Amino acid sequence: MSTTLDVSVGGPIARTDWVTRYRRHVFWCDLLVICLAVVSGYFGRFGWQPPVIAGVPYAVVGAAFVVAWLFALQQMRCYDGKVLGHGTDEYRRVATGSLNVAAFVAIGCYVADLPLARGFVAITWPLGTVGMLAARLLARKFLHRRRREGAAWSHRVLLVGTEDHVLHLLGRLRREPYAGYDVVGACLPGVSPLPDISTLPDISALPGMSALPGIPVVGSTERILETASLVGADIVMVVSAAGISPDALRELGWELVGTGVDLVVAPSLTDVAGPRIHTRPVAGLPLLHVEEPELAGPRRGVKDLVERLLALAALIVLLPAFAVVACWIRLDSQGPAIFRQARVGRNGRIFTLYKFRSMVVNAERERPRLDGRNEKDSVLFKIRRDPRVTRAGRWLRRWSVDELPQLLNVVKGEMALVGPRPPLPSEVAQYPRHVARRLLVRPGLTGLWQVSGRAELSWEDSVRLDLYYVENWSMTGDLVILWKTVGAVLRGHGAY
Repeated sequence: MSTTLDVSVGGPIARTDWVTRYRRHVFWCDLLVICLAVVSGYFGRFGWQPPVIAGVPYAVVGAAFVVAWLFALQQMRCYDGKVLGHGTDEYRRVATGSLNVAAFVAIGCYVADLPLARGFVAITWPLGTVGMLAARLLARKFLHRRRREGAAWSHRVLLVGTEDHVLHLLGRLRREPYAGYDVVGACLPGVSPLPDISTLPDISALPGMSALPGIPVVGSTERILETASLVGADIVMVVSAAGISPDALRELGWELVGTGVDLVVAPSLTDVAGPRIHTRPVAGLPLLHVEEPELAGPRRGVKDLVERLLALAALIVLLPAFAVVACWIRLDSQGPAIFRQARVGRNGRIFTLYKFRSMVVNAERERPRLDGRNEKDSVLFKIRRDPRVTRAGRWLRRWSVDELPQLLNVVKGEMALVGPRPPLPSEVAQYPRHVARRLLVRPGLTGLWQVSGRAELSWEDSVRLDLYYVENWSMTGDLVILWKTVGAVLRGHGAY
């Protein structure tokens, strides 16, 4: 990918062309899906008959439906490069735009007294909406795969802030490469300004610049625009408490207007999801209001009821399969088919967790001699090829079948379908104070840890994901985790 840069102060900087290409691909995918939905609605409702409405052929009505749908998506800014490829806002906008066009058609037909066939709309609208969401999901997976392979499909980011804040933000951004933020350099306060930066041909000509661990220091906070131009950045990300005065930050925003470079301000607040954050302008200041995490209330009650009913239904359906698995375990090795273990639940209550036995009976007594082979830290104990795992156990763990008896824990109200990982009492005894917040909600049969690598996760990552879930729980998030759990189980990544 080639990018032409004008390094003169205030000159236009060409945005990386992957945004335009990806936006174009998404648009054509939406158009194809909508057209297929309209054709399906036409033939599904009328067959090969050429119907008309108010003297107008349905072919014209279908074409108008396509145009109106695309217009509604455009009005919802569904092709904004800031939402494409990451986060849930893209899907929300597509769903809202589709709902708007359906409401517009319904109101328009009512006001104009047009007898639009309800069967046509009933087929076309859900097919188009679900089809576009699925197409964008596939397009996003393609984009994420490209981003993991290299930085050509990512934003080029120039970080601005103090050393500690820059390194912290760098670690967060590189932890999730699929988000599409490729950090190309940093500007720190106190660094000597670069002389005549606009005359330097490329980054290699920067005289005597130092480097932080994993990131080059390419300039000072006094010449941010020039440095961004030189390194080809299309995003300047300023960390709060960056050593830049409010007036200087405001002037930087003015300078970036028309350059193709976006200004992003990263607050020091971390691991708080968007629904809990509300921006309220007061006296010219964009104040961030952070709501308390929802740890109780009616929606928690609904979650509890729905999960227990779903778990009960799953137990009834899977009961014959449970009997087959239990017989296999008993035939494969001596001992009971069900393994019971004390775990810590909500508010520190101890409960008995049920699993299909995947290890030999005396596994706990054999652990001390295996401590030296622990592949994790002092809190978690995991061995990739644990000799205590039985032949049947390897298969059970590979497909997470050993976890299914925990559905009984869900029915009893000791666990949830989705939640933090259920810890051992020995682990809880080593918790720092902040980690104990994991115990504010019921542990889950699955969770963010399950869909993010399972046994491959470090202790720190496991804690971070569990705390994020506790702080930002939502019904929609639970549905997403349940959906991703299916893929995680099928891939078997981190299951041992």
